Amino acid sequence: MKKILRPVIILVVVYISIGILFYLLQDVILFHAKSLIKEHQFSFDQPFEEINIDRGDRNLNVVKFKTDFNRKGIVLYFHGNRRNIERYARFTPAFTKHGYDVWMPDYPGFGKSTGKRTEQAMYSDASFLYAMALKEVPAENIIIYGKSVGTGVASFLASTKESKALVLETPYYSIKELVRYYMPIYPVDLLLKYKFPIHQYLKNVDEPVFMFHGTKDEVIPYKQAIQLKQENQKVKLILIENGKHNNLPNYKPFINTIDSLLKNK
Repeated sequence: MKKILRPVIILVVVYISIGILFYLLQDVILFHAKSLIKEHQFSFDQPFEEINIDRGDRNLNVVKFKTDFNRKGIVLYFHGNRRNIERYARFTPAFTKHGYDVWMPDYPGFGKSTGKRTEQAMYSDASFLYAMALKEVPAENIIIYGKSVGTGVASFLASTKESKALVLETPYYSIKELVRYYMPIYPVDLLLKYKFPIHQYLKNVDEPVFMFHGTKDEVIPYKQAIQLKQENQKVKLILIENGKHNNLPNYKPFINTIDSLLKNK
């Protein structure tokens, strides 16, 4: 009997320990942020303006990448879960070349943005940024863009605000379903502090929705994008054969779709 109980007890202890560790470390697991000192000087190969916004309990740092043309609109770009704005600045010429400024915020704890990171804080900052953009251009000239973890923030914003379109690059069904994919034997509902239920938000988006996903995505299974499409027939899903998590902007289907969207008035 002892020989049977011992491995069972070990398995139970390991199971519980992993669950506790995930709960305590989920911010580190889900967000790979790199902070920057406030004196850090950004350097980008395009015109930009940096702004810092006092949000009471936190600082919101935003970089506005400027178009060289007569501005047609603004792209609100919510980036992925790694490092900070400096990692994602290379993607902005795809928009600025068509006359769109790109406003890219860092989430709390990323770059020069400070304060406690929560899902609601990320939503609040996104809504605040949208209100700023709306003072400069009409809603039909605002594109809401999300990449990876940022697709949750972008989907929330598009479900509550008007825009020209919502664009999602490598979206997930929800954080719960994504974590469940990696931890199928755990009660993720009880462990997670973050939800980002994209599938629910898309039900309340009236504007065109474009989703991009690669069939070789090594981070987020592309089947989650298919599931979103199946539940929202208004969504246009562009599956990119052999595309991975971070290289979709290199593929022609991505480039052609973005070009077409930005050329249309």
